[in-house]
Amino acid sequence: MPLSSSSSGHPHQGLFSSSASDEHSNDLLLCGEDASSLSDDERLVPLFPPGSKCPAGVDEDVGEEDGNDVAAAWVGIEADHFPEMDYRSRFRPRSGNLDPAARLRSVAWILKVAEFYQFQPVTAYLAVNYMDRFLSRHALPQQPGGWPVQLLAVACLSLAAKMEETLVPSLLDLQVEGARFVFEPRTIQRMELLVLDAVNWRLRSITPFAFLGFFACKADPGRSLTGYLISRATRIILATTEEIEFLGHCPSAVAAAAVACSAREAPALSSISPESAASWCAGLTREGIVNCYQLMQELVLSGSGQHKQQRRSRIPPLQGIKLLGSEVLSSSSSPPSSASKRRKLSSRSWVDDGKGAGRRTEEGDDIN
Repeated sequence: MPLSSSSSGHPHQGLFSSSASDEHSNDLLLCGEDASSLSDDERLVPLFPPGSKCPAGVDEDVGEEDGNDVAAAWVGIEADHFPEMDYRSRFRPRSGNLDPAARLRSVAWILKVAEFYQFQPVTAYLAVNYMDRFLSRHALPQQPGGWPVQLLAVACLSLAAKMEETLVPSLLDLQVEGARFVFEPRTIQRMELLVLDAVNWRLRSITPFAFLGFFACKADPGRSLTGYLISRATRIILATTEEIEFLGHCPSAVAAAAVACSAREAPALSSISPESAASWCAGLTREGIVNCYQLMQELVLSGSGQHKQQRRSRIPPLQGIKLLGSEVLSSSSSPPSSASKRRKLSSRSWVDDGKGAGRRTEEGDDIN
């Protein structure tokens, strides 16, 4: 079915347009805030918290007491980066107004693109966090093909990559790995502004990766298996993003539960339990970690989640993991070839942001 425009203008006008003229659209990028608008908590949080930039790195120069204080401070503010309280309930089949399948497709696409470009794990997690925070505050219009949800996913991944990656693909090159629509850069940039407004420009979210290295050292004081714990827990954490049930758990609990799950698979660390993980940091709760741990065992590790048929991959068993120390992803170490990175537009829809028309080549439908 073609995407038709209304008589008032472009089909995207209601979602992206502003009262300002195009020649003054750059004014939308200006931020009127100054340092005085930051709260004390925002001033105290490091710009790049240890573990968020490189989850496999553990700073040996930081004392245990200092590490405990920093981790406890993050636990105290992690709820500031949550979606709205009723967000998870809105995915329920009868009473909810959000489509869990659409969210799952978007998350799966984000994970695939992040793997394609070998992004850091925290980049993919942040993109999903931005998407959930946006959807919890704003309703997207229902459109044929579901292009608004894909546009949101592209914008969120772009913002996350700008926050965490040194090399960021262009907005056009970012739209790979099965994207059904191709959006103009200007359209994505406008969506980025909407996302920034929805999250109140607070992009430095506290993620499980901020705690991962610290908790791994707590579980393995001798550090002989710390690299394995981080690598395994990273894969588990990324897999949790596909399940809406984990939206009710804070990042610190997700990190602690993931490390506990990983430790139980290593014979030398089998004594580690989710109950004991509650002692790793002030502010952790035994109940929260145990509940999250049980969900991971049920939905992620055992493959019995409600979306198991749609998952792109399962978490491999211990013997299937190659322990590479600081490496946190088990993807191929060789970069993707230039040929594989070429965008194939013949099977996707071009979504134009100007006055021109696009064509859905896979169905032969014009976008008027």
